Amino acid sequence: MGFFDFGTIFFLIAAVVIFFQLRNVLGRRTGSERPPFDPYTAARTDKDATQKPENVVSLPRKRAPGEPAAADTYTAIDAFAKPGTDLNKGLRAIKDNDSSFDPKGFVDGAKMAYEMIVMAYADGDRKTLKNLLSREVYDGFVAAIGEREAKSEKIQSSFVGIDKADIVSAEMKGGEAHVTLRIISELISATRDQAGTVIDGDPETVAEVKDVWTFARDTRSRDPNWKLVATEEED
Repeated sequence: MGFFDFGTIFFLIAAVVIFFQLRNVLGRRTGSERPPFDPYTAARTDKDATQKPENVVSLPRKRAPGEPAAADTYTAIDAFAKPGTDLNKGLRAIKDNDSSFDPKGFVDGAKMAYEMIVMAYADGDRKTLKNLLSREVYDGFVAAIGEREAKSEKIQSSFVGIDKADIVSAEMKGGEAHVTLRIISELISATRDQAGTVIDGDPETVAEVKDVWTFARDTRSRDPNWKLVATEEED
């Protein structure tokens, strides 16, 4: 120990103490540490995250005016309605404003909506009707339901099914897409008075019902739902 003077021993002890302090504060490498921060890599990562967030689904964009359509844009429409007809032109116009529009998928959805509306009207289900009808049609349906309830009348209905549902016309009205369908369905329906007596329809007979309904959707809105905007019963 004579080789080291007091100052050397002091600095040696101080160095050991500092080493252990740093070790406790900074910890030891375990192999699972995050890599050093790289501002260039971080910038690219942040940019990618902004462009492709995991919880966002990219919607098909609307084609700009004058922009040519892709070769397969109207394939489904041309298979549905003969090219050159008014119906085909109307469906194409809707497709131009709503690239997600598919006529077959629309008909399938309209058939489901038709059954829901028919049964909701029979049951007096205003909440369901409000989500499926335009304001004007809703007001008409609710008025009829209110009149029925005031007389203590009830409709007894069983939906059998839809025999046929065809698009008969399609057009754009401003930013709104309008599609009209002719629907032939089978329904068992009877209206009973307060005493339970049948005053309209037949609870034992399946009746054929022919309707012409028009659905509309604002293609400028993010709301993908179509609503019933007009009804007509075909003789």
